Amino acid sequence: MADFTAAVYQNEFLADGGTDVQAIVSVTCANAGKAGQGGSGDAGEIIIIDTSGSMGVETMEGAKAAAIAALNEIVDGTWFSVISGNGAAFLAYPNVRSGPGMVRMDDRTRGEGARAINALSAAGGTVISTWLDLAGTLFASVPEVTQRHVLLLTDGENNEPASVLDAAIRRATNYYQADCRGAGTDWKVSEIRRIAQALLGTVDIIPEPAQMEAQFQEIMRASMSRGVSDAQLRVWAPQGAQVVFVRQVLPTVEDLTARRTAVNDLTGAYPTGAWSDETRDYHVSVRLPAKALGQEQLAARVQIAIGDDVKAQGLVKAKWSSDDNLTARIDSQVAHYTGQTELAAVIQEGLAAKSAGNEELATTKLGRAVQLAAETGNDEATAKLRKVVDVQDAEAGTVRLKKAVEKADEMALDTASTKTTRVRK
Repeated sequence: MADFTAAVYQNEFLADGGTDVQAIVSVTCANAGKAGQGGSGDAGEIIIIDTSGSMGVETMEGAKAAAIAALNEIVDGTWFSVISGNGAAFLAYPNVRSGPGMVRMDDRTRGEGARAINALSAAGGTVISTWLDLAGTLFASVPEVTQRHVLLLTDGENNEPASVLDAAIRRATNYYQADCRGAGTDWKVSEIRRIAQALLGTVDIIPEPAQMEAQFQEIMRASMSRGVSDAQLRVWAPQGAQVVFVRQVLPTVEDLTARRTAVNDLTGAYPTGAWSDETRDYHVSVRLPAKALGQEQLAARVQIAIGDDVKAQGLVKAKWSSDDNLTARIDSQVAHYTGQTELAAVIQEGLAAKSAGNEELATTKLGRAVQLAAETGNDEATAKLRKVVDVQDAEAGTVRLKKAVEKADEMALDTASTKTTRVRK
């Protein structure tokens, strides 16, 4: 049985007339177990391999080897299938025309799946909406599968209107999760990030075919370690209060505010997906009506719930004070993650400006990114930024755009922009 704990980090003191309360709620899960073994339904895995003509021989062979390696990480008893995706989506395995579109993993089906993957070849275009829709259909064909995860690989831009892809993403949202990877440099980060963020997954670049196998293994191991199939973050705020935003800020920045569903008049639920043994941090901002000096109030009750079962909660408090020494303090956790959220935004804005030819704005934004990465101790972001800009003064954010930058380095910076780090002790 999974165990959850919650801890709250905040400065609860507000100045006279103050209204906004900021808190970091850190949620930790232990003893999660393995996917599909928690008694709440079975786990299902779908591997989607781009088989469009742009894949080429080397990339296609790397993708097939990686997909087979991922199969080897799937726990026996897990339902699975393989989709071949190009201008349409095809069920590569299992070879069925009706009934369940997934089979349970065992030695026989693992071998059959590997042979089906080895038989794939590259041809045609890229229409990702069909891939996502087929995955939803396959999951729906096996009602006992309640923990649904997709590993998706593509290598090129989507050949359909954005509105068509967005509609498919909406159909998949809150139904299954997806980790997405882009092979090479001919795909659009913003396009694949839309899928990954909506489906509570990750996005990253795999620059070389030889790197695919290790990434696929890592993704599948992580999925198999998620023994909690689904959990909600619930935020209660008192009558008259406004929940300004709810963001996941560790391990990545994900704005959950617009994904609220009502539990009751005062409580909203936000999706978090499946959990392994891990810690995730959430930034919650609540606006209260100002109270008189000396008064105090519960500003929010933040809970983690599985179904109707509340597993842990943290209390966010507010106290109005005239003591400047108390009200002027900014909690170190709140300050850190505020910087990390800004870091993600300015990296993406800087790269977009650079792509549009606005070097002045790109320099300003990426300079601020270098400054924030240094301040928050985000060494990964710092290393990736240094491949795009020459850093003259990290503390001041003074940089110069590099004249020649590998496209893969820009894309790696873009995909990693939302990854965050913990507060340095």
